[in-house]
Amino acid sequence: MKRSPITVKGAERLRAELKRLKTEERPAVIKAIAEARGHGDLSENAEYHAAREHQGFIEGRINEIEHRLSHTEVIDVAKLPQTGKVVFGTTVELEGADDGVRVTYQVVGEDEADIRQGLIAVTSPIARALVGKEEGDTVEVQAPGGVRSYEIVAVRYE
Repeated sequence: MKRSPITVKGAERLRAELKRLKTEERPAVIKAIAEARGHGDLSENAEYHAAREHQGFIEGRINEIEHRLSHTEVIDVAKLPQTGKVVFGTTVELEGADDGVRVTYQVVGEDEADIRQGLIAVTSPIARALVGKEEGDTVEVQAPGGVRSYEIVAVRYE
């Protein structure tokens, strides 16, 4: 099976969430279920059913994170050869050719992509256009509103 790339920060975030779910959330929901059981008739006990539903969510998320972590390859961007080219994990500063607006993205794995935080999936159209390019290059990206041109202002290995 092919392993998905993930940055060190992305793997740390997943491990931290897994630890919190196992050490805080899981014990709390088990306690809530036990308390709700003590209230008697389970068929009409909304607290019990809500706690069981939450337990199902927690267990599902734990399984999902464990599966993701077992099928990823952690890539430390700082240890990559600093060739100046855009590769997985690099942070890229772009300037719009049309409007001069600057944006910064980090190319990450699909599991950690979050455009609001400037994290774009390596499989996204913009990342595919950027990979292999370097500072000073101009790239064209097919965006929902049409083709956009960007100049690569900086490539950082952070």
